[in-house]
Amino acid sequence: MKSRTLGNNGLVVSALGYGCMGLNTTYGQPLDSAEGARMIHAAVERGVTLFDTAEVYGPFINESLVGDALCSYRDKVHIATKFGFGLNPDGSRYGLDSRPTTLLKAVDGMLARLKVDKIDLLYQHRVDPNVPIEDVAGAVGELIAQGKVMHWGLSEASASTIRRAHSTQAIAAVQSEYSLWTRDVEDNGVLAACEELGIGFVPWSPLGAGFLTGTITAETKIDEKDFRSAVPRFSPEARSANMALVDILKQIAIDKEATPAQLALAWLLAQKPWIVPIPGTTKLHRLEENLGSTNITLTEHDLQRIQQVLSTIPVQGQRLHQAALGLVDA
Repeated sequence: MKSRTLGNNGLVVSALGYGCMGLNTTYGQPLDSAEGARMIHAAVERGVTLFDTAEVYGPFINESLVGDALCSYRDKVHIATKFGFGLNPDGSRYGLDSRPTTLLKAVDGMLARLKVDKIDLLYQHRVDPNVPIEDVAGAVGELIAQGKVMHWGLSEASASTIRRAHSTQAIAAVQSEYSLWTRDVEDNGVLAACEELGIGFVPWSPLGAGFLTGTITAETKIDEKDFRSAVPRFSPEARSANMALVDILKQIAIDKEATPAQLALAWLLAQKPWIVPIPGTTKLHRLEENLGSTNITLTEHDLQRIQQVLSTIPVQGQRLHQAALGLVDA
């Protein structure tokens, strides 16, 4: 597995990470603990060193799964997790809460669930408009000084927030949705800020929540417990319209002797050398397929061809439901 560096403080990780969220939350068909652990072990054995989770996934149960599965591989991997949603002890939410006192308490819970003495990469999951980002960065700085956190970052943050946070405590990585059908960070200054400041970028949902794999159509039944059932981009009408994009990408993938998923991930890897996508899957053959993208080289002609497709076929539907979009820092 090839490696890449996130940030200027030397966080070296595999070129592809592994998004653990879907193992036992969010997509409606969770794996049991043993199955989830087997998937994580398979990723480690194939060279993956960055594993992404969050306290809100479940909540809490995804971190526990990751902690149990990786405890015997601790010296070989980096675990990223996230704070920032207000969570009661019973797991119920009360909005966003990045107050320093809440953060410090949350980290102690994360350390226990992950079975570690330090968190390799700690993200603020969503920017809290009620807490100045400088206060959050200062609290994380305390955790870094205490040895409880090694590196930190932001998720779905604006370029201005990234700059303010970084000036207080150096950021290693920013995580936002980015893929062939979600390219906001190219236009809103986020990627430019990361490049200027020497910050790594970690695209979540790099396969468009599965749509870019070409395995989902307008007729595909989506479980009501699956978060995609409430996403406008996954309405039957939007999926039908968006198949035009996938159909052409499929042809380009065939020409590269690749799958659509591999093409989508290779495209992200080709954008910048400090981009590390974190696709998730519950299937071993999909994991191996995804990892195969690191061996695909896209030429300038390939990239121009893909750009032509992206510029002529507009994506239909919002990328998240309205409540979730309201939590994105703008």
